[in-house]
Amino acid sequence: MSDSIQSGNAPKAVGSYPHARRAGNLLFLSGIGPRSATDNGIPGNIYGADEKLMSYDIAAQCHAVFANVRSVLEACGAGMDDLLDVTVYMTDMAKDFPVYNRIWAEYFPDSGKAPCRTTLGITSLPTPIAIELKCIATARS
Repeated sequence: MSDSIQSGNAPKAVGSYPHARRAGNLLFLSGIGPRSATDNGIPGNIYGADEKLMSYDIAAQCHAVFANVRSVLEACGAGMDDLLDVTVYMTDMAKDFPVYNRIWAEYFPDSGKAPCRTTLGITSLPTPIAIELKCIATARS
């Protein structure tokens, strides 16, 4: 049996699924992107007059995605130190990975205490975002 968890401080899911599920002493977070919980905007995105995405700021999206992960973890009674494993999805690995890797080190400066991480380059995500994280964490008692 598992418990479904929603956070009022994270953006709404783009489908019919919870922000996280608790199963025993583990938390499984759904894919979390950088969208704003207040207005659904995407930090750093620049759109043209035709409303097509012209450019984005990967640093702004990285900081926003970490803030959203933190919000979901807090709704679960956990924190960033409880992360065990993070799968990172990026739409432009060649361009964005160095920036992401630098920002990751700001949040996890001690590699011995950082969660495990796998980073994948993919062609697209469900909304005009450049990064999404899928996380597993330990649940605090």
